[in-house]
Amino acid sequence: MSHAATMILERIVLVKVEANIYGARKKLKKEDLVLADGSRLPPEDLANLGSKRLLDPEQLSVFNRLKKEAERICLRIGTRFLGGYAIPCEAAPEIIAELERIGLDFTAAKTEFLAGYDAAVTDWVARHPEFGYIIEKSVDSVEFVSTRLSFDYLVVTVSLPDALPIEEVVRLENKIGSLSEQMFYEIAVDANQFIEQSLIGKEQVTRNVVRPLKRMRDKLDGLGFLDYRVAPVVSTIDDLLQRVPSKGPIEGFMLQEIFATALLLADPDKTKRHGQGLLSAHTLAVEQVEQNESTDHPSETVQVLSELETQVINATHHDAAFSGLFAGIFDDELETLTTEEEEEEGDKTASVIDSWF
Repeated sequence: MSHAATMILERIVLVKVEANIYGARKKLKKEDLVLADGSRLPPEDLANLGSKRLLDPEQLSVFNRLKKEAERICLRIGTRFLGGYAIPCEAAPEIIAELERIGLDFTAAKTEFLAGYDAAVTDWVARHPEFGYIIEKSVDSVEFVSTRLSFDYLVVTVSLPDALPIEEVVRLENKIGSLSEQMFYEIAVDANQFIEQSLIGKEQVTRNVVRPLKRMRDKLDGLGFLDYRVAPVVSTIDDLLQRVPSKGPIEGFMLQEIFATALLLADPDKTKRHGQGLLSAHTLAVEQVEQNESTDHPSETVQVLSELETQVINATHHDAAFSGLFAGIFDDELETLTTEEEEEEGDKTASVIDSWF
């Protein structure tokens, strides 16, 4: 296995959430239906009858909610991997504590559900008196239902046996190599949801708007070892969060800046290109520093370091700097435009911005 893949495996644990939830459904059979004289059902190779509910699905909603909460907790800092979630080792204790809490809540909900199971079935039959017979003949026992409700989790490390065919090694390396793509995709999903729910059509927002942005920032930071382009993106978000007003509504240019950052995160390709672009600027400056050092020009070295700090670390510190920070990242290709084309593109851009705000 490559050194890079090994290093990644050493920095993560695999968390698998195992939540089994009773479906309270049974197959709907022909004898469950009363057909009018002369009526007949289509053959099974053409259509099937589906299923029937044995009790109110709302009775089971608490278990589905707890399962989804466990998944959200794992995705808050981790990313999907091998049927579970790749979690940074340092975040494992926090995740385990949260899953333990959910396990206790699940057990308490199960005890309450089983205690009221018979009453819930009776109520469901009473709500559908014409079809009570098809419910009652399919009802499961409390003991059986108990075996179909469980919550558990498993935390393991991932490694390869010493002797393994090369194709198996390559297969796992490909899975590890796709972790960063999965991470960027999940961030994009969160960013798009953030835009739809909190930003579109808003002229001003409260400080609560920074919470989803900070969650995305924390996830990128925790999994930054998966991709070298993550660190500059985290720095960009950090600088933005530091400049959000501590009180009062967020509006105007600051809201636009949050919107632009969310749009950046909503596109995995542009997020990676942005990180790569900042790194390229950093690399160029470092090379210039090394060149100055080799020619013994300490004053020039200090000047370059100062410019590097201004351009990379505080890239979004002023309005003018921000306007250039995202320049070009939303264009798939840069082309030379005529004056008329530039005016047309400007009108289109103004129209889009007006529709946002």
